[in-house]
Amino acid sequence: MATATHPDTSQPTGFIRRNRQKLAPWLFLAPGLLFFLFYVIAPIFQSFQISFYQWDGLGAKEWVGMQNYQELVTDRAFEVSLWNNLKWLLMYLLAIPAGLGIALFLNQTVTGIRLYKSLFFFPFVISQVVVGLVFTWFYDPTFGLLNTILESVGLSPINVLGDPKLATYGIIAAGLWPQIAYCMILYLTGLNAVDPEQIEAARLDGAKGLRMLWHVVLPQLAPATFIAFVVTIIGALRSFDLISIMTNGGPFGSTRVLSFYMFEKALSEYGFRMGYGAAISVVLFLIMLFFIAYFLWSMWRQEKGR
Repeated sequence: MATATHPDTSQPTGFIRRNRQKLAPWLFLAPGLLFFLFYVIAPIFQSFQISFYQWDGLGAKEWVGMQNYQELVTDRAFEVSLWNNLKWLLMYLLAIPAGLGIALFLNQTVTGIRLYKSLFFFPFVISQVVVGLVFTWFYDPTFGLLNTILESVGLSPINVLGDPKLATYGIIAAGLWPQIAYCMILYLTGLNAVDPEQIEAARLDGAKGLRMLWHVVLPQLAPATFIAFVVTIIGALRSFDLISIMTNGGPFGSTRVLSFYMFEKALSEYGFRMGYGAAISVVLFLIMLFFIAYFLWSMWRQEKGR
């Protein structure tokens, strides 16, 4: 006698049921990805598009092709802004070794280390606006602490923010203060993940001091170093708030950087040259993309060689 066969219902049916473990992470990521696409990726392509137009932000757009980019080549203010960005980039990189040195010091077991950590951590938690105001008062030629110190040692006072040759470096010094604190936090986190067994093995082999740091500690801090480089480069290239607070681009436009010049052209001048401002933003984006892509490629090559 033939028996009736029933379909096997022990396995889940339907695409979602079969792939729910694979789909679950994407469902959690979906809101963040949508926000990222809408607020980051889409504006990037929109900036590229607007850079080929002459537009005041309200009326009709007029196609001008590469005219905005051709004007950048002969724009003296753009040249000054670009060179200032390079100064920011080179000097901001000092935050990485400085942050590493402070992190190595704070990683020791000494009396009052929590107080020292709090003092070094403090610049990171305060606003850039507050940093700009503090350093503006510090540099003030009449009552600033800097000139008080210079006069106490017999030197003549200087007007840092009023001198076109010194103003950019004065603002960079103000920006380095919180940036060093940020790099310090990254390296302190990385030092907590350093393998103590490798440290002990290196000590048994006679490694200490700089040899220990270079051959044992720094290779394990490579992820923290990569993040520090990327964040520092992005911070240097998108510098805006300190310049706006401390000099507003002066004196005589000597402290402009690309992000500030983009703001001036797109939103602060009569006529509102959105297309020209977008062209400046595209140049700034490509510079950032070059450096970040280089570090990503270097990290990939290093990981591949292991």
